[in-house]
Amino acid sequence: MKIAISLAKPRNPLVAAAHRRLAGAHRRNTSAQRQRAALALRRELQHERHPDI
Repeated sequence: MKIAISLAKPRNPLVAAAHRRLAGAHRRNTSAQRQRAALALRRELQHERHPDI
């Protein structure tokens, strides 16, 4: 009687590398978010000072 040992499915090496470097959704870093928020505020204040009539 022979014993058959099933081997585990080989893992994808790219997935392990992605987990190590914290891959995830692409988004702006915090300094870019602050810069865009400041620009939006500046534009809003500029618009309030000189309303288009």
